[in-house]
Order: sequence, then C-alpha cells, then structure tokens
Amino acid sequence: MRSLTLIGLLVGVGAIFVGNLLEGGHVAALFQGTAALIVFGGTLGATMTSHRPESLRAAIRAVRQLLGSDELAERRRIAEEIVQSAQIARKESILALEKRVGNYSDPFMRTVFRFVVDGVDPETVRKVFESEIEINHRKKAQASKVWLDAGGFSPTIGIIGAVLGLIHVMGNISDTSALGQGIAVAFVATIYGVGIANLVLIPIGNKLKSLVQYRAETEEMMLEGGLAILSGLNPYIIEQKMQAYLQ
Repeated sequence: MRSLTLIGLLVGVGAIFVGNLLEGGHVAALFQGTAALIVFGGTLGATMTSHRPESLRAAIRAVRQLLGSDELAERRRIAEEIVQSAQIARKESILALEKRVGNYSDPFMRTVFRFVVDGVDPETVRKVFESEIEINHRKKAQASKVWLDAGGFSPTIGIIGAVLGLIHVMGNISDTSALGQGIAVAFVATIYGVGIANLVLIPIGNKLKSLVQYRAETEEMMLEGGLAILSGLNPYIIEQKMQAYLQ
C-alpha cells in the first residue's frame, strides 16, 4: 500500500513536469511564490476553518499510517491468531485463551476476546461491538473528509489567485514589464489549485476513505471470529470464514 501510494503520487506529479518539458516549457516557470502563497495558504486556511483541531490532527496521523502500513499483511496475521485461538479453545477450553488475550497484536481484538473468555452472551457481544465498529468508522472517516474538503477548496482558491493576477495585470496594463509576472501568477495559481486537488489531496482522501472501510471490515472479521469461537464452531469452519476476508 505504501509503495503504490508513493508511486501514484510521483507518477502524477512527474507527468505534469515531463509534459511541460516536452512542450518546450521550463520547470522554473511552474514555481511562483505568490501563486503558491495564495493557493496553499488559502486552502490551508479554509480547511482549518472547516474542521475541528482533533480532525486536523487525525488527518495528519492518517497519512503517516498510510505511508507505513500493510493492511493485508495485518489482516492475515490477525486471521492466523483467530484460527490458532479456535484450535486452542477446541482442544482445551475457551478459558485457556485467557493467557493469550494480552498478546494479541490488535487492541480491538484483545477487547473482543476478553468478552469471549468471560463467556458473555453472543448477542450482547455482537450488539456492543457492532456499535463500536460503527463509531470507530465515523471517527476515522473524518480524516479522509479533511483531505477531500481541502481538494474541494483548492481549485476555487486557484481561481481566486488567477483573478487576482489578472486584476494586477489590468491595473498595470501600461507597465509592460509587469504583464508577464501578472499573467504567470494568474495561470500558475490555476495549475496549483487544480493540480494539488486532483493529484494529491483528493487521491489521498479517497485512499484514506478506502482504508477506513478496510479497517471496519477487519474489525468485523475479529468480531465474527470471536463469536464463532464463543459458539463452539469447528476451527476448520472458522478458518474458512477467515479466508473469506482475505480474498
């Protein structure tokens, strides 16, 4: 996941620069401090105004996780732990899992299996953790919304930058030396606004959105595994249930 995300970002941004060079443009022409200040500063300000500090911090943390996580490998490891636990519960008893609960790699799984070891009614366990999964999903979805909202603001801020550049040009139309700078700011601001939205902000937001859904499914897998053990299902059947989440 990490490598694919980085490659996607590099390919998207690189294609813009390479395309510009192939058309005879200069890389330096794409760097305009005024345009960057308007677009990046304006987008940041609008995003900060729209969201709570907790959501902004969560959005930053989510990107660090995005660049350093392997969700499929984590899900496989959890599935193996569930199957091993099912085998132990089958050979010995559910109470034999009490010593293993603290060693589970995922905190959500540890919480679920504490209920399992305590022999809580399966229907109660399901209700409690289905609610928790839904709440976790809503909280984590805020991080992706921050990035998606920023991607919505950015093109509009770019247009504002373009209009400001044209206003500057029209106000100094007699000063030919200022025409080039004003027009450059106008067009580069538009490129920044549209480019950062569609190459960085929205893709990151969509990736985080998919990861939040993937995590919810992983938590569902842990819950179903715990309930299956609590119900005394055969470990082979539980393993097949886990395989469905790994396909």
